[in-house]
Amino acid sequence: MSKRVYLSGGMEYAADEGRDWRRDMQGWLERELGCTVFNPNMESEGVLGRETGGVDFRSLKTTDIARYTSIVERLVTIDCDEISGRTDFVIVYWDESAQRGAGTKGELTIAHHFKKPVYMVTAMPPDAIPGWVLGCVTIRFSDFESLKKFLSA
Repeated sequence: MSKRVYLSGGMEYAADEGRDWRRDMQGWLERELGCTVFNPNMESEGVLGRETGGVDFRSLKTTDIARYTSIVERLVTIDCDEISGRTDFVIVYWDESAQRGAGTKGELTIAHHFKKPVYMVTAMPPDAIPGWVLGCVTIRFSDFESLKKFLSA
C-alpha cells in the first residue's frame, strides 16, 4: 500500500502560492516512491473554483470578509481532516512565507498531535524558526535532495 504524503508550506505569502516546489516534490514522490500526494494547491483550486465564481479569492479578504472566512474555514477543515485521518507523513518547506502565515504552523501542530512524522526542508538556522514549530518536526533537512535521499533509503 502506498504512503500518503501531505505537502505543507507557505501559500498565502509565497510566490505563486508555493506551486513550484510542490509540483516538483509531488512528481518525484509519485514517480520514485509510488506515494499518493495531497497537494493543497490542487485541492484549494478545486474549492476556490466552486466557491468564488471567478472572483479573485485573495481580494475577498478586503471586499467580503464573511465570504472569505467561510471559504477559508472549509479549506482548514479539509486540510485538518486530511492530515489527521489519511496522511502517513508530512513534508514541510519552511521559508519566510511559511513563517509569515499561520496555516503551515497549524498543519504541523495537527500532524504532531496525531503522531505523523514531519520532515522539514529549510535553509533557515534553528534559531530563526519558532520553537513551537521545531517541536513539531521529526527531522530537518537543508535541501530537497537530502530529504529525497532519506526517503529513498
